[in-house]
Amino acid sequence: MSRIGKKPIALPSNVTLSVDNQNVVTVKGPKGTLTQSVDPDISVAIEEGHIQVARPTDQKRHKAMHGLYRSLVNNMVTGVSEGYKLNLEIIGVGYKAAVNNNVLELQLGYSHNVYVAVPQEIKVTAVTEKGQNPKVYLEGIDKQLLGDVAAKIRSLRKVEPYKGKGIRFVGEQVRRKAGKTSSKK
Repeated sequence: MSRIGKKPIALPSNVTLSVDNQNVVTVKGPKGTLTQSVDPDISVAIEEGHIQVARPTDQKRHKAMHGLYRSLVNNMVTGVSEGYKLNLEIIGVGYKAAVNNNVLELQLGYSHNVYVAVPQEIKVTAVTEKGQNPKVYLEGIDKQLLGDVAAKIRSLRKVEPYKGKGIRFVGEQVRRKAGKTSSKK
């Protein structure tokens, strides 16, 4: 992880970073504000328009945290400047998706509809075009929260390997299995 930790993070001109006494990093940008508590051993500093993350020693623990916190700060900078998007596709006959007041309503072949309350930080939209599978678009600045919400939605109907029905990321390749073959006479 130390190779990742040594890389400087480019700080865009419209993004500001501050570190307080308790080693809490706050990143502000045009899309919002994110905060992350950093281990007291790891130092975060701004040098010549770049963010540098440093560790005190070469202990295994410090090396691991060095790369981790560098990646977290980089994700925060990217999130507040550009944002993150995830697209999910719902494949199956009769499967539908709709959004009402940040609540995602899914029809996934169960005897009841499934409702998912999406956090306010995430913008969710559902699109159903004629002849196409329903798609759910997620947008947000927090990469970790966005991934958690997408994983929660995906877990409601996992892709099965025989017909490929279920919820998957757009463009995701699903390994298919051959079904039973009829007996020979």
